[in-house]
Amino acid sequence: MRVTIVIPTYNEAENLPKLVSALFSLPLDLNILVVDDNSPDGTGQIAERLSAEYGGRVDVLHRPGKMGLRSAYLNGFQKIFAGESQAVVQMDADFSHDPAVLPEMARLLESNDVVLGSRYVFGGSVDQKWPVWRKWLSAFGNFYARSILRLPFHDVTTGYRMWRIETLKQMPFEHIQATGYIFLVEMIYLAHCLGFKIGEAPIYFADRRFGKSKMSFTIQIEAAIRIWQVWWNYRELRKAGKAARI
Repeated sequence: MRVTIVIPTYNEAENLPKLVSALFSLPLDLNILVVDDNSPDGTGQIAERLSAEYGGRVDVLHRPGKMGLRSAYLNGFQKIFAGESQAVVQMDADFSHDPAVLPEMARLLESNDVVLGSRYVFGGSVDQKWPVWRKWLSAFGNFYARSILRLPFHDVTTGYRMWRIETLKQMPFEHIQATGYIFLVEMIYLAHCLGFKIGEAPIYFADRRFGKSKMSFTIQIEAAIRIWQVWWNYRELRKAGKAARI
């Protein structure tokens, strides 16, 4: 199975070369697409060097500035759709998503349409060095989204996912309105409403190794509010899904 990994980047110069090296050490047929938002630290130029170093197995999509996580992934997906990949991975560049889990996610994808890298399924966990308040905030945010949207999965806020390419091609992305991190929740909620089969693989979510986190309290508050918008926007799709099951 040929897998393409989409990695949105902004100021990930320290992490990207190490991550690419770790990914290509895996027993998988991998390609990497770096979607860089004109990082001032030279991440885009480093990605181009890696492309030459790895014989074109690293592709680079340069964007003029910070345009958001949603458009980064949607631009990346459109570029991949024109290729020959059979699966697509969403992951962060900062090593919070362990590359070593990818072979297990690929195995689970054989019987699922999408596989989530889950911190809250049995065997998963978050960074052991996190203070109690941060662990609680992460768990509560996930519980909050799951409860409002009534999702049966353990980790709906995870950004680590592997999709079948045919599943992604069937996703009506024009319905997705959220930007930022809530885009990830809306995307998996839409997949659930459409009846796609979703599995979970346990992961250890580590804190980033280098650089500064892009998550803030403001972003988390915005996400908490926008969850209700997601719930409201999909009310007709939920009704249609219920009718189809009767």
